[in-house]
Amino acid sequence: MRIALGVEYDGSPFFGWQSQAEGHTVQDALQAALGGIAADPIAIIAAGRTDTGVHALEQVVHFDTQAERPLSAWVRGANALLPESIAVLWAHAVPDEFHARFSAQARSYQYVLINRPVRSAVHHGKVGWFHAQLDVEGMREAAQYLLGAHDFSAFRSSECQAKTPVKNLAQLDIQNSGDTLIFDLTADAFLHHMVRNIVGCLVYVGKGKHPPQWMKEVLESRNRNQAAPTFAPDGLYLRRIQYEAKWGLPQLV
Repeated sequence: MRIALGVEYDGSPFFGWQSQAEGHTVQDALQAALGGIAADPIAIIAAGRTDTGVHALEQVVHFDTQAERPLSAWVRGANALLPESIAVLWAHAVPDEFHARFSAQARSYQYVLINRPVRSAVHHGKVGWFHAQLDVEGMREAAQYLLGAHDFSAFRSSECQAKTPVKNLAQLDIQNSGDTLIFDLTADAFLHHMVRNIVGCLVYVGKGKHPPQWMKEVLESRNRNQAAPTFAPDGLYLRRIQYEAKWGLPQLV
């Protein structure tokens, strides 16, 4: 039997999603909890990996098991065994053809940035921060150069293992309310550090270091050294994984 789960987590206490020899990753904790419910080791596959300090509003994973349990057990039972920073939101039985990663049609991320002279104490670890006033309209103009299918090598980590740097960025919206900026990005897939590198470049434009047209120059250079430094992980959230309706997944966000 193949089961899909929607998972929410605070990435602050963990060394990212991907299982490591030393443990203390989100995958390690979730596999241990599910194994406790199944009374057998469980190996999970996620729609996408997140780095240390990055959060998820709805990560999607799947796993195979011979254990016959009601779907509620994979939710309430797992949550009883998980640390408070991880929660299973839903469980859904899926056909064997479903794959959390390869069946995904698009991924959406959100970056929350506090833009004020003083960092946030209440939201520490949950938001990014920039001290100087940012030109939001200039940032929105710069963002338009990235929409569509492009080679995003200039925004790609040197550790990225993606087979191709070409991705189709369908959405890059910037909302502002008071001292908070929210960046919403949707693409067929993302490169390692792509969102944080894009946010870093937009902040460079917003603070006046470069004009909006500079974003086009960076993109076309395909050179990571031309872009801004990778922005902090704190405000980054994996917001949603989109699938075909035929799978019947109860997506919440």
